[in-house]
Amino acid sequence: MDAILQVDGLTKHYPDFMLDHVSFSIPKGAIMGLIGENGAGKSTTIKAILDLIRKEEGTVTFWGQELRSDAKQLKEEIGVVFDGVNFYETLTPEQIGKISNSAYTQWDPPVYQDYLKRFQLPARKEIKTFSKGMKMKLCIAIALSHHPKLLILDEATSGLDPVMRDDILEVFLDFVQDENHSILMSSHITTDLEKIADYITFIHHGKVLFCKPKDELRYQYGIIRCGSAAFDAIDKTEILACRKSDYQWDVLVADKEKAKRKYKNTVVDDASIDDILLLYVKGESVS
Repeated sequence: MDAILQVDGLTKHYPDFMLDHVSFSIPKGAIMGLIGENGAGKSTTIKAILDLIRKEEGTVTFWGQELRSDAKQLKEEIGVVFDGVNFYETLTPEQIGKISNSAYTQWDPPVYQDYLKRFQLPARKEIKTFSKGMKMKLCIAIALSHHPKLLILDEATSGLDPVMRDDILEVFLDFVQDENHSILMSSHITTDLEKIADYITFIHHGKVLFCKPKDELRYQYGIIRCGSAAFDAIDKTEILACRKSDYQWDVLVADKEKAKRKYKNTVVDDASIDDILLLYVKGESVS
């Protein structure tokens, strides 16, 4: 299997929300960024993938196998970090290490100690005394210390200052240097994903709008900025999303070089992941 994680048609209904046939796959050695506005379905997708909520339709396979309640070895191959600590906050990192050593057959105490030192986490202080950033670093240390092959991260860099976020991103890049490792990383900090992701999956209102290589989005997508007259002349089938402000139109297109050649009386800018997300979420589709 080339895909570590394969998600096909994942569906879950709630009274006011639906996860609607979500599909994507993560190849070995790759980092997949999962983006979308708050409430788009990112965390619901991750919980359904991990079988923490019951899906109604679809299949999820890890290395070609479904995640069942008795699949202990398969679960050991997956490291998970949520936006919050799942341990009693009266525990210390040292105590959590002992608990984890009993829970995981692949637990590696020296690796865990190295991460505690690297992240400057006091081993004998209670978690409740930690800042949010320290708690996130502890969760990452735990996830990495049982030698997983897949990391699933839900807002794992949330609460970290820019310097520490950069350090953590380096840890993630080191992790996927082993081409048998992969990462699924949900984040609202799109600049982090621009630094390290290989692919971007964009979820909006419970649906996948696209799953594309990051470089295609960064280097091929563009934003045409123009007045109303120039906007009227744009081929509407080329518009992915657009938004009108007081003075101009911002128009997202999939081929910025083509747009530069075709619409010479406009400005065509590069598009960041943030730009793309905002135009899809706050803009409108006309094609």
